[in-house]
Amino acid sequence: MAGPGAPAARTAEHTAPPHGTASPHGTAQTSWTVWGLEASVTVTEPALLAAAGDIVRDAVAEVDLACSRFREDSELMMLQPRMARGVSISPMFRLLLERALDAARMTGGDVDPTLGADLAALGHGPGMQGRPGLTSVPVPQQPVPSQPVPQHRSTPRAPGWSRLQLGAGTLTVPDDLRLDLGASAKAVAADLAAAAVCRELGCGVLVGLGGDLASAGPGPQEDGKPGHWQIMVQDLPADPAQYISLAPGFAVATSSTQKRRWQHQGMQVHHILDPRFGLPAEQVWRSVSVAAPTCLEANAFSTAAIVRGFAALDWLRTEGIAARLVDSRGRVATTGGWPPETWNPVGNTGESNTPGGGGHG
Repeated sequence: MAGPGAPAARTAEHTAPPHGTASPHGTAQTSWTVWGLEASVTVTEPALLAAAGDIVRDAVAEVDLACSRFREDSELMMLQPRMARGVSISPMFRLLLERALDAARMTGGDVDPTLGADLAALGHGPGMQGRPGLTSVPVPQQPVPSQPVPQHRSTPRAPGWSRLQLGAGTLTVPDDLRLDLGASAKAVAADLAAAAVCRELGCGVLVGLGGDLASAGPGPQEDGKPGHWQIMVQDLPADPAQYISLAPGFAVATSSTQKRRWQHQGMQVHHILDPRFGLPAEQVWRSVSVAAPTCLEANAFSTAAIVRGFAALDWLRTEGIAARLVDSRGRVATTGGWPPETWNPVGNTGESNTPGGGGHG
């Protein structure tokens, strides 16, 4: 788990005013670093920015304390040695695990929360960069050429997530499995934080945690009425970029094979694993972005698309998922109503923001 979410840092960027300032569109944004990623919050009421930032930080801290694989005092790390015998878990840990299992079900097991041992075997864990906390492998300034990953693939194994036992009072994890909720927890944190800001402050909000963006409440004002959030989607700086207009209440997540890379036994590996083999997924796609009603769903489908490789296009089209896939040569394919390379709304129908120079967040 590279932070409580698998998608790479800054895989979905959004244009916004400088830290702690208001934009011409009446929104205000502040940003900071958490888990080695950029976190941000943009609100439709500038006076509420500081309070919104505190709410987001609190939500992120609660998720971190529950499920971080990178801190010894997290609930996950303290309970992991005893999970084979059954353990009681907190409401937050239960919520994060239930959402991780939801992601596994909706992707046919392509997003599996039981890959902690596989990530550790590949050298991904605490101390990757010689310091504690949730960190990210430094991001190169230019696209990373595709490099071979370990290919010792054997017969597909039984899905680990289906072997968990989550009862009313206890969680039991087979002794040969280790939990890693990184493929979903960061997205859940974005969803929870956006909902909390809207609920407690009553304003529209867009929360960004690395490549995961979740919105709640009304969108930015445009011509006197709520409009859409205008977002730039891009992976590495040299990769193709696109501006989209996201309907309020919707989310976008981007998964990438080009970030969170490290050397393992002389080869570059990345953090998105194929659960069938416990090895990095083949690098068919540089990045996949998905828009959905929740960040959890967007993250699950973007991660699963990386795992499915060439089969992802037909699957996403069949499921009607709005997605943007960038292949190893920088070519873009879209599915499920993802807008063309112009300003268009993604999400529910309604008034969209007028195209202009720069976006809201």
